[in-house]
Amino acid sequence: MPSIATWIRQCDEHWFTHIFSRYPHLTAHNARLHPVDLGQMDGLMLTGGGDISASFLRQEIAEPSLIVDTDRARDEWEFKASRDMLFSGKPILAICRGLQVLNVALGGTLHIDIPGHDNHERENIQPLRHSTSAIHRFAAVNSSHHQALERLADGLEVEAWSASDGIVEQARLRSHPYAIGVQYHPERDPLYLPLFADFFDRVRNGA
Repeated sequence: MPSIATWIRQCDEHWFTHIFSRYPHLTAHNARLHPVDLGQMDGLMLTGGGDISASFLRQEIAEPSLIVDTDRARDEWEFKASRDMLFSGKPILAICRGLQVLNVALGGTLHIDIPGHDNHERENIQPLRHSTSAIHRFAAVNSSHHQALERLADGLEVEAWSASDGIVEQARLRSHPYAIGVQYHPERDPLYLPLFADFFDRVRNGA
């Protein structure tokens, strides 16, 4: 049975339980709850959460107090998991904080605090504009984050931006068989089920 490595906060478990219930042939291994053998995993899902600890960031931090709700154990696990899965070429889906982890793991930097993106946890009212290469196109998305991608890591290609201020909302790693990240929260609305279906199909078929 295909297996997915992930780290899911307790407060988010109900969202992902609903998603995974649609795919009984897949098993999700939550590293928050038990050790996960990454060598036995077929894919990686990086989910939402608090900020990345400053020591993991590749930039000067002018106002460290803006970095909140950190979890060093999670940072250590997710950055190792990202490196392992990037090296192995296995499928990666990165959500919200996960997109930030992916960008930083590849050498990019973050906007440490941004306005106007932390007020629509479920309502899909933030309009997007898309690149011509984007496969998944959502006219408007939810928004629940106060950090975002600043300098893109080499190889990351932006597929969608916030129409109002240009904040990166979706990106894909060109050199990887399947690594896509979204700044919004697809687990919170059936609108985004095609994104999960695409990722799970890649996991089943080895990208």
